[in-house]
Parts: sequence; structure tokens; C-alpha cells
Amino acid sequence: MAYVNTSRAALARPSLFGDVVEALRNAIARRKLYARTLEELRSLSDRDLSDLGLSRAMITEVAREAAYGK
Repeated sequence: MAYVNTSRAALARPSLFGDVVEALRNAIARRKLYARTLEELRSLSDRDLSDLGLSRAMITEVAREAAYGK
């Protein structure tokens, strides 16, 4: 006879592997957002950047903040 025991605590708590996979997915998504933002801002002309209130020196900081927050 087989017996299965499921408790709410076991079902509510995700596995460590799942947490690691989710953290890795989030890190990859943030890195892609950073790279895409960096590419788009670098493709703008100095005039377009000026219209946005940015300079070329600010591009990496703006991209980092967009992807990772402050």
C-alpha cells in the first residue's frame, strides 16, 4: 500500500532549485534590458539625447538604473 503525505508547508515553500532558476532568469532578463537600453541610447544623436536631458556621459548610468534600479 502506498501512502502520500502532502502538507501545506511543503506545497507553499518553493524548492531551492526553483529559487535559483528564477533568480537566474531574472538576472538574464535584467542584463538583456540593460544591453538593449544601452544600445538604443547610444544610437541616438547628441541632439536627441539633449532633448531628453541627457549627455553621452550619462548613458551607462541611465541604462543601469533602468535595468537594476537605484
